[in-house]
Amino acid sequence: MGSFKLPVSLNSGHGGKFLLPFPTSRFFSPFTTGCDNSCDPNTSTRDHRGFIIQTLALVGPCRLSSHAERSQHFTARASAQPLTEELVEDKRSDLSTSGDCIRRRFLEFYAARGHKVLPSASLVPEDPTVLLTIAGMLQFKPVFLGKVPREVPRAATSQRCIRTNDVENVGRTSRHQTFFEMLGNFSFGDYFKQDAIRWAWSLQQFGLPADRLWISVYEDDDETFSIWHDELGVPAHRIKRLGEEDNFWTSGVTGPCGPCSEIYYDFHPEKGYSDVDLGDDARFIEFYNLVFMQYNRKEDGSLEPLKQKNIDTGLGLERMARILQQANNWRSHACNSLYYIRWSFSIKYWEGYVVRRLIRRAVRTGRLLGIKGDGLGNSEGAFLPILAEEVIKLSTNIDPDVKTRGSRILEELKREELRFVLTLERGEKLLEQMLIDALSNAQENGTVPCLSGKDAFLLYDTYGFPVEITKEVADERGVGIDMDSFDIEMENQRRQSQAAHNTVKLSVENGAELPENIADTEFLGYSTLSTKAVVEGLLVNGKPVRQVSEGNEVEVLLDRTPFYAESGGQIGDHGFLYVTESGNHKEAVVEVKDVQKSLGNIFVHKGTVKEGVIDVGREVEAAVDANLRQRAKVHHTATHLLQAALKKVIGQETSQAGSLVAFDRLRFDFNFNRSLRENELVEIERLINLWIGDATLLETKVMPLTDAKKAGAIAMFGEKYGEQVRVVEVPGVSMELCGGTHVSNTSEIRGFKIISEQGIASGIRRIEAVAGEAFIEYVITRDNYLKQLCSTLKVNAEDVTTRVNNLLKDLREARSEVSAARAKAAIYKASTIISKAFTVGSSSKIRVVVESMDDVDGDALKSAAEYLVDTLQDPAAVVLGSCPDDKRVCLIAAFSPGVVNLGIQAGKFIGPIAKLCGGKGGGRPNLAQAGGSEPEKLVVALEKAREELTSLVSEKAA
Repeated sequence: MGSFKLPVSLNSGHGGKFLLPFPTSRFFSPFTTGCDNSCDPNTSTRDHRGFIIQTLALVGPCRLSSHAERSQHFTARASAQPLTEELVEDKRSDLSTSGDCIRRRFLEFYAARGHKVLPSASLVPEDPTVLLTIAGMLQFKPVFLGKVPREVPRAATSQRCIRTNDVENVGRTSRHQTFFEMLGNFSFGDYFKQDAIRWAWSLQQFGLPADRLWISVYEDDDETFSIWHDELGVPAHRIKRLGEEDNFWTSGVTGPCGPCSEIYYDFHPEKGYSDVDLGDDARFIEFYNLVFMQYNRKEDGSLEPLKQKNIDTGLGLERMARILQQANNWRSHACNSLYYIRWSFSIKYWEGYVVRRLIRRAVRTGRLLGIKGDGLGNSEGAFLPILAEEVIKLSTNIDPDVKTRGSRILEELKREELRFVLTLERGEKLLEQMLIDALSNAQENGTVPCLSGKDAFLLYDTYGFPVEITKEVADERGVGIDMDSFDIEMENQRRQSQAAHNTVKLSVENGAELPENIADTEFLGYSTLSTKAVVEGLLVNGKPVRQVSEGNEVEVLLDRTPFYAESGGQIGDHGFLYVTESGNHKEAVVEVKDVQKSLGNIFVHKGTVKEGVIDVGREVEAAVDANLRQRAKVHHTATHLLQAALKKVIGQETSQAGSLVAFDRLRFDFNFNRSLRENELVEIERLINLWIGDATLLETKVMPLTDAKKAGAIAMFGEKYGEQVRVVEVPGVSMELCGGTHVSNTSEIRGFKIISEQGIASGIRRIEAVAGEAFIEYVITRDNYLKQLCSTLKVNAEDVTTRVNNLLKDLREARSEVSAARAKAAIYKASTIISKAFTVGSSSKIRVVVESMDDVDGDALKSAAEYLVDTLQDPAAVVLGSCPDDKRVCLIAAFSPGVVNLGIQAGKFIGPIAKLCGGKGGGRPNLAQAGGSEPEKLVVALEKAREELTSLVSEKAA
């Protein structure tokens, strides 16, 4: 495939030029357009739409069927363009149709109708049933379940969402996206169908012509049909009744459900009204979905009306932009491929495989379209950071945090792209080898050469090769592909992905059925470690009960508690619940070993009834284990100091990526692209222990979130905060939003020690450390180890390192001597079996040895094989086997150049032989080693090797 050499100069809007090795074109961008408060195109500054739009056209997949067509397509476009082209504004897509303005107008519309505009929730949700935020309603799931009281009766949001189950359709259809914004309005037992439909129709403020809009309703929902037709005047022929699969929303087998109604835009009204299929992507696009959550589906399948009827809607911002900007299909491909660049937004939430797979797809597509290196002449560079840099400049109105994290986003994109380029190159080599093997096997067996579907899927899933490209390359070599088995592999992966990550289930996550009318638990643990409380509910195996007796595990719900429930990385408190009679006699005792939060703010105390019987309604004395609480407090405050020290030593751009605050240690995950140097770790420890010694009093305040951020408090990415937040400050050192428990004075921490630092994912490092009592225990334990070592080595502590290094040196020398002796013994033994060599072939006399060498180890076996090949002289082939012990088999194949030149490779030959001994192996064409785990089968394996090698050499030599 060729690359584009024609440079095109684009004005960046910043006084600079971008030299791009591909032609420009006019494509729309639904979100990257700048927009001031008035959305007046005459008063806003010139945006950077052109650069992103044009580069997206390159990154996005297109419907060209071959390398040749792609090359001709872009070569033709390049030849038609002037050498230097000034960016010209697309007059059809002014700023009033930009993503910023669509978002603002939608939210203002609903704010004027009493909706509270709430911020977008994190892309990484608290809900464990989904990996990523896939819908605007996800943050309201507890409210829809009735487990959390509504804070507002109606709300509106612009939610960032990610879906990956249909990623292969992105760029192939005009509607599929992965990273997108979902605009939504929600009612929690407030307004219902009539208002929701009327307001959705009123959004014609966007200027959509009514005769272009079609409506779908559930087939039995006459009420909704009547509102659309009788009240709003939508003609009956433009309202389609659809079945349960399309227009009835369910949360699962049981639970909240209800009919849906959707609004579609018609791009081709000239096609008329007969035989209309709203699923026709070429004609229609569904852009607004209204869910009327009005029923509860019971276990017998029957529907009962919900006491609180809810509204859940979603309007796709990018889809609305496509409609307003009247983009054609090629432009829609550019829009759909926008997700590649917008994924840079989610790198700050770095969810490993998912993000990496999509970034790699962007890299692969760019390479298929001819981008080499950074596209600007540097063949060793990366092009994604260049695209992302422009997107970051345009992200302020969407997510200011992206600009703050910009340098790291660009760094991670570059690293991931360059790493994947190497993977692609390995994949290309693997494909070449697969094709050679397929042709060779077909020739030997007299069959048609074919690549297995499993191999094609491996290339697709691991190395980023689309099956179309694999098929194209294979066709050129005369090799087919088993597409049926490939489709099976794809379907299995798709089914697993959808089942695991892309369904929002409205159910209590831990499967428990909480008793009705359970209020939020009042937490008193900041100021006390014991309190009187009333048992509001009891659960056994997730089911509500009235009483639990001695010996049973139980989950206890209290009206108030001093126990901290696990959150923010800090584990839940341990302790006891006591039911006492007069005279303080303990009638019942529950040992609490964990505390979790259920939906909302209900604390679930998990433990075992150690004595007596506990009943719902009884008063208990709730007492936290003070020692363990202190350990948690120490580690939590030490975690804050650790983050402050990291920012000071390795840079302010690093940030928390996860944490664990336990009784025995702390764990802190942070964003950084390399391992920490020893001097950096020493400096981090020094700073933290210095701050501990300063004996600084901590300050804790509750304040509005906006005030906390203005004051400089650090917020954890991915955490959801209310309007009022708790701020924990170590004056002069650290200020963070935190709901955890902390020491009053840094001197309580006593000491801090890092015990490990390691990488856990791409761009993510982890530090484990101890503080307080755990620090003292760690130091004492390590001191005891050192004393034992000194005693064993009979040296002082300061001489241990020297003594160990000397011992290691002696050990290496001894091992080297033993290895040399074993090799000599093996060579001597080989000299005794050289007489067993036999000759194969008539014209080319090839000397062959296939023998067992008893208990010789692998290294010595290799020396013996090399000796035999050299002694027998070219051409010669040697296969040796041995059993170093009763559980291991060693095999080696050594072929001289004359044998390799016949097309016989040691690496390919030894693998199938090793399988006969329960092993595997491979290597170079001239020398390969293998191992096995079934010594009793070595004789059979060597007999097979002798037979196969004789046959193969005879055939090739002839």
